[in-house]
Amino acid sequence: MESPWALAEIVFQHHERMDGSGYPRKLKGNEILMEARIMAVADVVESMASYRPYRPALGIDVALNEIEEKRGISYDDAVVDTCLRLFREKGLDSKRLDY
Repeated sequence: MESPWALAEIVFQHHERMDGSGYPRKLKGNEILMEARIMAVADVVESMASYRPYRPALGIDVALNEIEEKRGISYDDAVVDTCLRLFREKGLDSKRLDY
């Protein structure tokens, strides 16, 4: 499948963290593709806010607090700010995350 984005690389990098504490390559800051930084925040929020077979949903507030607390450390500042704004100011419905 052709794509203008490096999809495999984005997915590969989405567990990297801004401070270099992530995996698999310990990339940090601008070494991480912006798309992977976006995916990292989305993945954390979705996984924490949603039910998993091994645990109940922790809720959107817990998920948003997680990214807010680790803003600039684990997660990109601008990405976190945008995500928080979407949920807290623009009314993104967290129930859409629950499937």
